[in-house]
Amino acid sequence: MKEARAKFSSLLERVIAGEEVIITSHGKRVARLVPVSSERKEILADQKKFRDSIRVAGKPMSELVTEERGGGTLLRGRHTIGD
Repeated sequence: MKEARAKFSSLLERVIAGEEVIITSHGKRVARLVPVSSERKEILADQKKFRDSIRVAGKPMSELVTEERGGGTLLRGRHTIGD
């Protein structure tokens, strides 16, 4: 960590250039510096991959909830009983 403090500016330049920097203390990882845009893109890509992997079959959730609540109908997003 002492070295990271001394070289912080150069470490930030490397991160801005797209590199990931791991900071250790006594041989143990304590921090990870990553470009914000890179990390966000990875997260969004993982979320998209997850959403794309979900296959929904059957009725829409709104219909199932309505049926479970006693068979009312949905009216502009609101549940009404006994139409």
